[in-house]
Order: sequence, then C-alpha cells, then structure tokens
Amino acid sequence: MTHDPATLAELPFLVLARHDRPAFIGRCHESGTTDLSTAEFCDRIRDLHIALRELGLQRGDPVAIMSESRPEWAIADLAILTAGAVSVPIYPTLASNQVAYILRDAGCKFAFVSDRTQLHKIFEVHAAAPALKIVIVFETDPELPRHTAFTGADASLRGFTLAELTERRRTHLHRDSSLDRNHREEALKVRPDDLATIIYTSGTTGEPKGVMLTHANIVSNVLSTEKVLPMYPTDVALSFLPLSHSFERTVLYKYLACGVTVRFAESLETVARDVLRVRPTVMTGVPRVFEKVYARIMDTIEKESAIRRALFDWAVGVGRARMRAVFDRRRVPLLVRAQHAVADRLVLSKVRGRLGGRLRLVVTGSAPLSVPIGEFFHAVGLNLVEGYGLTETSPVVSANPYGAVRLGTVGPAIPGVEVRIADDGEVLVRGPNVMRGYYNKPEATREAIRGGWFHTGDIGVLDEAGYLRITDRKKDLIVTSGGKNIAPQPMEAALKSDTLVGEAVVLGDRRKFISALIVPNFAALEERIRAPNASPPSREDLVQRPEVIAEYQKIVDRVNETLGQFERIKRFLLLPAEFTVAQGELTPTMKVRRKVVEAKWAKEIEEMYASRGEGA
Repeated sequence: MTHDPATLAELPFLVLARHDRPAFIGRCHESGTTDLSTAEFCDRIRDLHIALRELGLQRGDPVAIMSESRPEWAIADLAILTAGAVSVPIYPTLASNQVAYILRDAGCKFAFVSDRTQLHKIFEVHAAAPALKIVIVFETDPELPRHTAFTGADASLRGFTLAELTERRRTHLHRDSSLDRNHREEALKVRPDDLATIIYTSGTTGEPKGVMLTHANIVSNVLSTEKVLPMYPTDVALSFLPLSHSFERTVLYKYLACGVTVRFAESLETVARDVLRVRPTVMTGVPRVFEKVYARIMDTIEKESAIRRALFDWAVGVGRARMRAVFDRRRVPLLVRAQHAVADRLVLSKVRGRLGGRLRLVVTGSAPLSVPIGEFFHAVGLNLVEGYGLTETSPVVSANPYGAVRLGTVGPAIPGVEVRIADDGEVLVRGPNVMRGYYNKPEATREAIRGGWFHTGDIGVLDEAGYLRITDRKKDLIVTSGGKNIAPQPMEAALKSDTLVGEAVVLGDRRKFISALIVPNFAALEERIRAPNASPPSREDLVQRPEVIAEYQKIVDRVNETLGQFERIKRFLLLPAEFTVAQGELTPTMKVRRKVVEAKWAKEIEEMYASRGEGA
C-alpha cells in the first residue's frame, strides 16, 4: 500500500508495506527495551483481530481498553479497528465508579486490561456493566484466566490472556491461510465515516461525555499535521503520555504512518531514565512535564559555584540572543554566532544531553506553556513547538509550524481546518476533524456544534498572521464583585514559572479581590530550607513557617508587578499537599479540577478572605 490511508483500519497494511524493520515498536524496562519488528507487530494485530472475531466480536461493537501505554495497547486498538469495531479507551487511573460509568454508557461487550490491578477493577464493577462478557489481559499470568470470577456459577464473564488468544490463532493461520486474507478484506470494508472510537472526556466539571470520532476525523488530523510537523522513518520517539488521551493516540498513528520507531516509557516515574536510554529525536509532552524538567535544571544550577552559575546564565543569554534573531527571521550577528559555538559546547549541549541529546522536535499541548519556559528550551537549542486542540477535534486544531514558531501562541490552524473568534471571544472550529457528536447526548451535541462550528469553550485571539493565542477557558473567567473580568490561566502560568511553585489556582469569582492557592514544589523547597544534618519538617509545618511564606510572597510580588491593579493577587495560601488524580483534584491529563480544589479547601479559602475582609 503506497497511498495515504483513508481509514485507521488500513494503517497496519501501510506500515508493513512502507516500513519493514527489525525493531519498530517496543517498551522500556529495567534491563533495557523489548522490541517488536514491523512484521511481528502487524502479525499480532492480525492474530488478535481473528481471535476477536471467533469470540463473537461484531462490526460496530464497543471494546474498552484500560491500560498504561505499551505496544499491546496499540495492537489491541488496531485489531479492534481492523475488525470494524469501536475502541473505547479508559484511563487506568480512573476510580471504579468512573470505569463503571464508561463501560455502562458505551455498552462495552469486550474489555482489554493491562494487569491484575485493572482486572480486579473490572470485577468490582461488572455488576454495574452487565453487557461486558469477555476480558482479555495483556500481561502473561497463567492464573488470571482461572480466576474465581471467571468460574462462578453464572459464568457471565470469560477471561483470556493476550498471549493465549494470539498463539492459538497463529496455529490456526498455519493451517488455514484464508484467515490472513479475510483479515485484510474485513479491514478494507471499513469506511471513512464509520465510528472509530468513543473517547470519554476527563471532565473538569460534570460527568464525562463520550466523544464520537470517525476514521475520517482522525485520519484527516494525521495527514494535516504531517504538513506542519514532519516526521521521518529515521526518527525515534519516546512515548510516555497516556494513549487513552486523544493527543498521544493521534500522535501514535502519525508515528506509525511516518515509520517512526516508537518506544514506550515503562512508566511516568521512569521517563528520566528512559529518555537517556532511547535518546529520542521526537517527543510529545504536556507543559507540566517541561516545567518539571526546567525546575530540576534550575535546582541543579542553584547548587553550583558562582562561576558555574554565571557561565550558565551567559550561555543561556547567548542562546536567547540567537533565538530572537531566528524567530525574527534576521541574520544572526557574527559575534552571537561565535559566542554561541562556545556556549553550546560548554553548556547548552549538556542541557540537551539531559533529554538524550538528539531531540530535533518536541510537541506540547493540552494546556498553556508559559513563555519564559518556552524561551528557555529554545535558547538551549530544543525546538519546542506548542499546539492546540481538544478531544472533540481529533484533537489538533492548530500548531506552530516547524521552523516558524511564535512563542505565546498555539500557531495557525492546520491545513483543512478553519478557526474564527466569536463576538464573545470564544474560539470556534470547523473542519473534517470535528467529532460526530457526544454519545447518547444529542442535546449536548447540538449545544457544542452550532451552524457547523464547534464551540470550544476557550477564549482566544488571532494575530495578523493567523496565529492563535488562547487566553483562558470561558467557564474559568473570574468576574469580581466589582464587575472586572480576569483570566486566571496567564497568572497561574506566571506563578508556576518559578521553580518553587508546583501548582497554582487563582481565585476571586464574585469576590472583591484576587487570591491564590499555591502548592509548593516540595522537593525544591525542602532542599532550599533544609538545615545541615536536620530531618525535613512535615509539610503542614513547612507551609506555615514565616520564612517560607515570605519566600512565596516574593514570587507573588514579582507576578503582581506585571498585572493591573485590579488583577493583583492580594492574598495567597500555601497548601500542604500536592494535587493528585487519585484524590480527584487533577484530571488524568493533569488539568486542575477547580471545583474539586475549591470544595476541598473551602474552609481555608473562607478564612483567607475573612482575615483580610471582603472590602480590602
């Protein structure tokens, strides 16, 4: 197959025809990486497709995948899609009640899970999702299929391991070559307008909505982004974001279509190790990842001698001077070029070495990237490109083109997609990437798509060159009791650009002044205030210490200097605990659930306002 795919079901055949190599997709682990060749990867997709058919999977059936990112995730997804069925990704970090809601709402009959932990979650919720009949476990564990839940009196749930299914079908293939032909024929029957997936939005408010995306929706995104962010068979990618999220999943399809070698990190906790092992040339991430990398680099520099700190600051300054000339499309001055050669050899190349030393393209999305952090990475020679999109748009709407970046923006619309700004500032999108609608929610669909335009809920502006800048979420805008409209996200990004700040939430809706909840970067804070040979204090004690509060007051004061009088943060509260997905303060894509945070700290917030007085 030499033409571009019309459906995702064609992707395995395109991959096999274009990109045959011995190590195509794999996963990192403690002792190295385990890789599959192109042929092995595509054969496993075929074998699983045939096995699912034999187990009774029909075209259009919804199939859940609840697993961390790994090659088996991609194999299961593409086996589902080549069978004409619908994949329903579920974040493995979701609580049981959230899993039950998705399984029940989508009507999933089959489910893939990664391991015992996820399998037991299925057992917990099976009564609430009676349509579920078959569970397939990725990890090879001979005890799992014989679990008591699979051998109960009602025998309503059958279980298999992935290896058990694919090995059995591979034996059948040796005896009946027509099965291989049937696999291809069935895949080619899938039409572009067929439903490919239902992705449940993580939801910062309310219950999740199932976003229905067709094959044509996603394929259009894969092909359009190729014109803006090209990737090549010589590229190597490290994937560590969840494939349950539409961003990384579409990126994976793009990697496969372009022949990029893909390796999955073992876990989020091992990314620092795995990036040095894989030495990727392309990578995706969310701003929080790069904020943490920046914080670690700056913490390391703080511990160096005064001479080394000065050398680092000089080198980054030279990098910034070169960056500005490049961004302005000016010739880099001769002196800057000479200085940059020295700065790169002594400092900047070593910073890039912390991320493997070979990165030519890093794409970030899902949340705003602060301009200072973007400037830093470009200054050290990393091409960090920011884009914008939503699950409902498959997901990419816009992206800064490779070699034409404008910091502080998310770039122009990708080819084939239109963006306009409504009278109230809301970003509207139209194009082949816009979803079919929300599953089982016709009213929500009609509200979201009006007059052919998808209403994103984001506030933004377009500059003279068509570059989009997102200023805030429509629902997050703060309206003070004095009637002032304030966008909290830029203020939060400014606070988080300091290495001592882990998270920040700006408050003030219907209040007389603006305040903030700040979660310290506890590792950096404890390192800074720790006395020699002393054990660190408890976090509850730490955030109440006058010297610590004074340190954060300096950070707030620096941010306030950039704000108008009515925007300035009058009070702040240091929180003694980090936000987590498990506690509900963060979505699985690391967005803050404001209502959850405000409800959890409601008493402290009221005391903070009362102590200053609403009239302050």
